[in-house]
Amino acid sequence: MFELSSSPSNTPPLPSSPSNYLCLYFSMEPKLHLFFSALCFYLVSAYGNTLRTYIVQLHPHSVTSSSFPTKFLWHLSFLDQTLSSEEDSSSRLLYSYGSAMEGFAALLTETEIELLRSLPDVVAVRPDQLLQLQTTYSYKFLGLSSTTDGAWVKSGFGRGTIIGVLDTGVWPESPSFADQGMPPVPKRWRGMCQEGQNFKATSCNRKLIGARFFIKGHHVSSVPPSENMVDEYISPRDSSGHGTHTSSTAGGVSVPMASVLGNGAGVARGMAPGAHIAVYKVCWFNGCYSSDILAAIDVAIVDGVDVLSLSLGGFPLPLFDDSIAIGSFRAVEHGISVICAAGNNGPIQSSVANIAPWIATIGASTLDRKFPAIVRMGNGEYVYGESLFPGKSLPIAEKELELVYVTGGNSGSEFCFRGSLPKEKVKGKMVVCDRGVNGRAEKGVAVKEAGGAAMILANTEINLEEDSVDAHVLPATEIGYAEAVRLKTYMNTTSHPRARIVFGGTVIGTSRAPEVAQFSARGPNLYDSTILKPDVIAPGVNIIAAWPQNLGPTGLPEDTRRVNFTVMSGTSMACPHVSGIAALIHSAHPGWTPAAIKSAIMTSADASDHRGKPIMDGSKPAAVFAIGAGHVNPNRAIDPGLIYDIKPDEYVIHLCTLGYTRSEIFTITHRNVSCSEKLKMNRGFSLNYPSISVAFKHGVKSKMITRRLTNVGNPNSVYSVQVKPPEGVKNMGNIKEENSNKEDKLCRRAVDMDECSQ
Repeated sequence: MFELSSSPSNTPPLPSSPSNYLCLYFSMEPKLHLFFSALCFYLVSAYGNTLRTYIVQLHPHSVTSSSFPTKFLWHLSFLDQTLSSEEDSSSRLLYSYGSAMEGFAALLTETEIELLRSLPDVVAVRPDQLLQLQTTYSYKFLGLSSTTDGAWVKSGFGRGTIIGVLDTGVWPESPSFADQGMPPVPKRWRGMCQEGQNFKATSCNRKLIGARFFIKGHHVSSVPPSENMVDEYISPRDSSGHGTHTSSTAGGVSVPMASVLGNGAGVARGMAPGAHIAVYKVCWFNGCYSSDILAAIDVAIVDGVDVLSLSLGGFPLPLFDDSIAIGSFRAVEHGISVICAAGNNGPIQSSVANIAPWIATIGASTLDRKFPAIVRMGNGEYVYGESLFPGKSLPIAEKELELVYVTGGNSGSEFCFRGSLPKEKVKGKMVVCDRGVNGRAEKGVAVKEAGGAAMILANTEINLEEDSVDAHVLPATEIGYAEAVRLKTYMNTTSHPRARIVFGGTVIGTSRAPEVAQFSARGPNLYDSTILKPDVIAPGVNIIAAWPQNLGPTGLPEDTRRVNFTVMSGTSMACPHVSGIAALIHSAHPGWTPAAIKSAIMTSADASDHRGKPIMDGSKPAAVFAIGAGHVNPNRAIDPGLIYDIKPDEYVIHLCTLGYTRSEIFTITHRNVSCSEKLKMNRGFSLNYPSISVAFKHGVKSKMITRRLTNVGNPNSVYSVQVKPPEGVKNMGNIKEENSNKEDKLCRRAVDMDECSQ
């Protein structure tokens, strides 16, 4: 990794032309903002090219590598051939990769990149990419119970499995990471507990067995954080809360009497409370750089994790340009299940990210738990809203107040930007703030700073009825778009509009669920129409999980309250639910491949809600591009009966069917293949994926789709097949049984349609 230093004594000498260099000096001060020991690098080259981080992929079977004693020195030799003889090439090298990918990350100019690309054994060069981060009850909602013969009991609560979480780090003192009752650390574990700022090796235990941090890619690419941001730790310690939340969702232990300021009270548990957790901090104040992510995957493979959970991503990318897809392929080859968030860019069509077929891509759904905070308008009518502000126990929070909605000018007052609200207009009043642009909880801070007494957060046409709640810093509630229209109509037709908020605490079981979260990214798959994404959906709205004890429940610096748990929403929250479920399946079936585990999750998913009705997406039944195979059901997934298994070689053939070039496939898989030979040997090939998606070109009316099923249930089981084609599809298929003991079956189905996903 790197060394931290409080002294600049090892600083390299400055060049004669300081305009071509940027030197950053860092100290180990308590208020550290992501700065570490003296680092100097060229800002502008002699050719006017700006330095930036690139990921350089090398041929994994190169003959020249054997000429060097270590892979590190081999990687360094490429920089030696690229840079001027006066410069120390090691000062440009950020990471040396060997497991997730063969290659390195380095600071280079465009001119140097062109020279590097011409060298033998250089497979690809990609610029570093910036990606973004995307329960006391959810385990009950999913049917997990320690008193019934379900997934928890059959898997020993995930005992012995190691979940690797790539995120913002962890708050190790959280009660969700206590190790009482946990088994010893598995002997196969090769990871470490890396020390750093406010983080010691003793911070790890039998639950949190490993913690590392990766900052080099972020550090050379980022500007310093703004003054109003929470101080960052140069260590695995979490300063934003996101990683603590996701890690505890995946594998947190049981914590009784957990709540958010009294709301959502119950026993907090992760999906796999008996599993071990290893944390890899790759995300910092401005996001997550692919060079750091790839370094973490590289290490996690060697460490020995069984599941990788990545609640991060962006928009979809071609697989040969996607570092997560490339690194995860190598992880899957090593038997590691990779679970990723689908992204929060819904309901935009084809916005789903992390689309590689070897990745389990998870969308977000709702729970049937509500936190009502209803607005009673002065005319006696009610507007439904929700909030986690603890107003039920504070009578003053339900006081009737004058309503005000400040608009006009260019200050952004309708969005309640900080400093945009005139105190003379809002003091002592209930302020209506439109949702969007700035953070939801941040709007409450702006209202409070301006002297406002309460807030109504009004959804716009963009957010519609999506209801992510917050533990606001003042009495507040969030209302949907339709209710916002009603409220503003009342305000516009009343000379002195008034209202009060009635807080209702926690209500369970009165609403339909699951439903698709409005923000959950949608298909179809932008780059591969034959693979349906997302794969499944899982709880991702208003999820309560562990939280750092140095943060308030909103995560804002101005929030001086302290809690052990808070609420968050996003596909970031849905992802660790499935990561934990994958850990349960791995514990119950340690010999299963990642594809088998993913198949079990997909083929056992629910297409209906808890009332037996179709899962809804807003006002209409959810389509497959919103829910994939359906909503996760862990108790069914632990014993799926039949699975669709896939070998790594089959993914390579699949890439050939998509028209990927030899070099692109080599970039993704490290396999040098001839697609013409592969396709000749596998005529009519279709990937043995657990869902079926077919796109017809003009003039084509039918296609033959092949699937191979493996019985993992009781021997000599008999399975019946029912086909319910989508509208416009005619089933012309047949089922062929390949062997008499029914352990493997070959399903062939022909479909006649214009466009189909099933």
